[in-house]
Amino acid sequence: MQDRATTTIFSDGPDRTCAIAARLGAMLSPGDTVLLTGDIGAGKTHFARCLIQSLLLLPEDVPSPTFTLVQTYEARPGAIWHADLYRLTDPNDVSELGLTEAFEGAICLVEWPDRLGDLAPENALSLEITNGPIADARILTFRGPGETWAQKLAEIEHV
Repeated sequence: MQDRATTTIFSDGPDRTCAIAARLGAMLSPGDTVLLTGDIGAGKTHFARCLIQSLLLLPEDVPSPTFTLVQTYEARPGAIWHADLYRLTDPNDVSELGLTEAFEGAICLVEWPDRLGDLAPENALSLEITNGPIADARILTFRGPGETWAQKLAEIEHV
């Protein structure tokens, strides 16, 4: 088991959360996966939307993939896959979506990653979003394996 770097950042509102997402987005490349966890309404989709919009070639709406399960986008670093697995009941459905292949060649943002079972990439960055002590505040806890994520997480702290 690799060492896991951990960074916790306090966000006082949606604009700061968006800035953190954009900063992380600038560090991602094809093959990177971010696993987003948190209660319903914690801000997983907001974070993903901000990250995606910061990388798009042309501005476009970034809807929640709650009902479509997966939305894909063309961005500066390559394809981005945004998946919301809340409605999945079997990890085998992940393969049918093409998500396991996307893990290898796209930037993947996965909400409700517990639905992946053992299909989650070992090198994925985990982000847990929880409510903060004041309205609209969030606590973002990043965990990533290895030295590469440790370096990236150190840079995110300074947004």
